[in-house]
Amino acid sequence: MKIAIIGAGWAGAAAAHYLPLHYDVHVFEASRHIGGRARGFDSQKLQRTIDNGQHLLLGAYTQSLALMQSLGINLEQAFHRFDLTIESADQQQRLKAWPLPAPLHLLGAFLSSKGFSGADKLAMLRLQRSLQRQGWRTTSGQTVLQLLQATQQTATLIDCLWQPLCLAAMNTPIELACAQLFAYVLRDSLGGQRRDSQMLIPKHNLSALWPKHALQGRTVHLGQRVERVTPLPEQSGCLVDDAYFDACLITTPPYATARLFQSQALDALAASSLLEMDAVAAWLNGLQQVKYRPIATLYLQLEQAWHEPVPMLMLHEDRSRHHYGQWLFNHQAIPDSFASPLLSVVISDADALSAHPRELVVKRIEEQLREQLQGRLPLPAVQATELIIEKRATFEATPNCFRASMQSPWPNILLAGDWVDSEYPGVLESAVRSAKHCAEFLNQEP
Repeated sequence: MKIAIIGAGWAGAAAAHYLPLHYDVHVFEASRHIGGRARGFDSQKLQRTIDNGQHLLLGAYTQSLALMQSLGINLEQAFHRFDLTIESADQQQRLKAWPLPAPLHLLGAFLSSKGFSGADKLAMLRLQRSLQRQGWRTTSGQTVLQLLQATQQTATLIDCLWQPLCLAAMNTPIELACAQLFAYVLRDSLGGQRRDSQMLIPKHNLSALWPKHALQGRTVHLGQRVERVTPLPEQSGCLVDDAYFDACLITTPPYATARLFQSQALDALAASSLLEMDAVAAWLNGLQQVKYRPIATLYLQLEQAWHEPVPMLMLHEDRSRHHYGQWLFNHQAIPDSFASPLLSVVISDADALSAHPRELVVKRIEEQLREQLQGRLPLPAVQATELIIEKRATFEATPNCFRASMQSPWPNILLAGDWVDSEYPGVLESAVRSAKHCAEFLNQEP
């Protein structure tokens, strides 16, 4: 079977790995790099390789971790793994799981937490018990904020726990974010085993981590942008530009996926799928209506290493002062990190940041760090910075957002990616899971 994969991000690389080696697989990537939005980036300002965004995996990302293991990657060497820890930079809040089997690991975090009152702790339990009683199902159309209000979460919990976690997981503010997706993330992390809630920071740049290994043995066309995919009638395959393939797996974002069909007449597309024109038009319109939110990462190179031992700290955001930072990663505290001794600051839902000059943003985030890190080891002077903004990093994960199914209107054209319908928001695990589902479907084809 001859199969085209459009896109060499995590979904495309995973699909190439899961398909049998005797398949003739061609991977088309418009850029000169593999990895999509999770890849290594050569920074001229820092004069070294960094990632184009700071990523954090959870132990609950079982398919991503299993994929890496199947490629012979030693997870303990590839990642810095640590128990769930949420600690504010200003030392006002701290929640750290104990090294005990579930559910004792969270009970320990609950009992030893800092900065949360008795009312806060009761509210935490109320949310967890409510979700467990409902089988981790929420009211249809409910937002995260509505869920938090319905379970009487305190202002402290919303500001210092749930809002930061929601932004980190879904890149969508709580007043818009889908409660059901958030509940599934909580179910598989906080509601799972101790290992599921652990955090994993990559020690290698993401291009080198696994995608290049997954693509070995496949024909990879870098710098080759596919202009159109043409479905053929009677389930007889498709054309990718002018080349025939038995099947095509599209792993590009929705806007790029829609572009592949826009040059073709709607009536021809409908005829090739044996569907009414309205059905095909609705599918294309759904792709075009998907909204996106940016993520920014600010890397800071210091004059000397900062020896603060905590690898990840939560920052208090204050957009009125342009203090946009939400999470601080200290690579000096991560043994054998490729990014040591850099600092990286993550800003999800970064629309507000994008509206201001970069010099101002960098200056104010450095100001934010110095204010909130008082009481810790002094932060050395900043020598150089690199601000990376992924303008369409993830889809906007609202309750009624469009998420296409794996199957397109044409039987030989499938979709994979973090935006394809699943129980997870737009995270890397979603991309890997959807790619595996597509590969399994194709493997069953006669």
